[in-house]
Amino acid sequence: MKAVTWQAPRKVAVQDVPDAKIIDPTDAVIRVTTTGLCGSDLHLYEPLSPFMTPGDVVGHEPMGIVEEVGSQVQDLKVGDRVVVPFNVSCGSCWMCGQGLHSQCETTQNRDQGTGASLLGFSKLYGQVTGGQAEYLRVQFADFLPVKVPEGPSDDRFVYLSDVLPTAWQGVQYADVPDGGTLLVLGAGPIGDMAARIAMHAGRRVIVADRVPERLARVSARGAETIDIDAVDDLAEEVRSRTAGRGADAVIDAVGMEAHGNPVAEKLIKAVGLLPDAVAEPLMLKAGFDRLAALHSAFDAVRRGGTVSVLGVYGGAADPMPLMQMFDKQVQLRMGQANVRRWTDDILPLLVDDSDPLGTESFATHRLPLSEAPQAYASFRDKEDGMVKVVFTP
Repeated sequence: MKAVTWQAPRKVAVQDVPDAKIIDPTDAVIRVTTTGLCGSDLHLYEPLSPFMTPGDVVGHEPMGIVEEVGSQVQDLKVGDRVVVPFNVSCGSCWMCGQGLHSQCETTQNRDQGTGASLLGFSKLYGQVTGGQAEYLRVQFADFLPVKVPEGPSDDRFVYLSDVLPTAWQGVQYADVPDGGTLLVLGAGPIGDMAARIAMHAGRRVIVADRVPERLARVSARGAETIDIDAVDDLAEEVRSRTAGRGADAVIDAVGMEAHGNPVAEKLIKAVGLLPDAVAEPLMLKAGFDRLAALHSAFDAVRRGGTVSVLGVYGGAADPMPLMQMFDKQVQLRMGQANVRRWTDDILPLLVDDSDPLGTESFATHRLPLSEAPQAYASFRDKEDGMVKVVFTP
């Protein structure tokens, strides 16, 4: 089968790889009909490359049709249409019972000190074969995949794999009060969707970014916008719009890909060129992240407000402005999305023919899987108005 494989920093290729197959009797195999390109894939593209192996199949936003089921699968049948969450969770352990599916005890990677395994996301998270492929093995088939109805296009449902539950959790964690204001840092796919979810819930939303096309896109949905490059001080601009206090909550939807620290960017690139045995502990233990977005969040949130972190960070020793955080009584929440915790809450919005979150028009680019290498490069460089890419295998 054809699949997108990681080859080297900033290099992916579409190759022939072994066919997906049943390994455990609780598995299923799906024929992938749509699969997404995510900002988190860019972390593997370069910053987290020391944890990748040439030939790793990437991608974690798939949906498709069930082609085969294992002997112990009871609730899923051939022909079912399903979306596959990006975190591999069993549904029966203690953590899953708490709604913490990203910490699933059955698939935790204890040798790496990390949580549940993730589709297509390096040996840090299980080195599980990813979903940018023609077929995919799906574990825990009676729990993990989300059945969706026939009829509406894949675009209505594919974002249940990651974008929707990640953004939904971010808004839930932000806990914006009635009448309150949410500042979203970053108008990429996750920030855009978080803004849509918060506005659907009746909250005032301000989105800050430096890419004009992305700001225009969220503005068209009703969000207020701030061009970061057009203001002298982002936090002061936010306070000027919020009675001098700051936003009630801030979502950091940027993470370690933020601009603002060219030294850190060069260090990340340099570490990626080192032998893996040297680079891995450096990436895990040293402070190489670009924290511009996170520091902006702490500055722009009001006293007693909440910062909800959706953007991925990798370093362990980055300096945090703890005095400012303590003095402002900032509440901080973060973590990988617990996808199956939220899918039942989100699904009613997707079967609503009014499409209130605009999922059917959310993708800016629909491409064949064969064009993945160029799509990765264009998405990384924010070219051609690219916000969200979906591939058709």
